[in-house]
Amino acid sequence: MFTPSDLDVLVPTRDRPGALAVTLAGLAAQTAPGFRVVISDQSREPVAGDRLVAAQVRILGHRDRPVDVRRHLPARGMAEQRAFLLDRADRRLALYLDDDVWLEPEAIEVLLAAMNGLRCGFVGFALHGLSYRDDVRPAELAPYEEWTGGVRPERVRRESPAWRRWTLHNASNPLHLAQEHIGAPGPREWRPYKVAWIGGCVLYDRERLLECGGFDFWRSVPPRHAGEDVAAQLRVMERYGGAGLLPSRAYHLELPTTITDRGAECYDYVFEAAAGAR
Repeated sequence: MFTPSDLDVLVPTRDRPGALAVTLAGLAAQTAPGFRVVISDQSREPVAGDRLVAAQVRILGHRDRPVDVRRHLPARGMAEQRAFLLDRADRRLALYLDDDVWLEPEAIEVLLAAMNGLRCGFVGFALHGLSYRDDVRPAELAPYEEWTGGVRPERVRRESPAWRRWTLHNASNPLHLAQEHIGAPGPREWRPYKVAWIGGCVLYDRERLLECGGFDFWRSVPPRHAGEDVAAQLRVMERYGGAGLLPSRAYHLELPTTITDRGAECYDYVFEAAAGAR
C-alpha cells in the first residue's frame, strides 16, 4: 500500500517565484504529511532567495514535508529538466507538479488512494482554468469515458480515436465534466476516466516510469521543445495504463507559459522517428 512517505513531489521551476510560492503553499496545506518535495530551479536568480518561496520552504519542513531545492543550469529543455528531477527521486511514487498549480488540501490523499486502488502506471488531475468556468463546451466534453473494471493498458496515438480525448482538459472542461457526471462529490470521492494525456499534475509509479524510459529521450530532441509529458505518458500508458481523476483538485494559476517556442513536439521525435526507422 502506498503512503505519503512513498512520495516525492517533483517541481520544475523557472523565473516564477510568486507562482512557485503559491504552489508550495498548496503543498504545505495538504492533509497527507510525510512526502518530500524536490525543486529543480532554472531561474536567472536563485528561487531559494525569494522571501515568499523561502517562507514556504520553512513551513513545509516544519510540517513534515522536507524540501530539496536544486539549482540546475544551463537549461536544456523541459524533458531534460524532468529527467533531472527523476534522477533525484528515490521513493516509490513521483508526482510531477508544475510551478503554477494550486492543489486542494485533499489532493495528494486522493491521488494516493487512486493509485492504491487502480495500480496503474499513472493517475492525475487535469488543471482547472477557472477564468473559463462559464464557458461550457459540450463538443469538447463528448469524448469522456470512465474506466470500469480497472484501468488497462492502451495504445494512444495521433491517428487513434482516443487522441480526441485531449479536448477534455481545455479551459474549465474538468470542472464541467465533474458537474455533469458527479454533481456534488464527497470530500474524497474520485472516479477514473480515460485520457490522451494529463498536464501539470501527474502521479507516476516511479519504477514503471523508469522502465518505460522516463524522459530519457531528452537527448534526441531539440532544446526548444514541447510535449515531453505527452511522450512519457503515452509510453507508460501503453504498458501499464493511466487515468485522469474526477473531480479534479488541481487549479491552474493561468500565468503566461515559460515555453514560448513549441516548434518541436517530442511526440514526433519519440514516436514518428521510431516508426520511420523501422
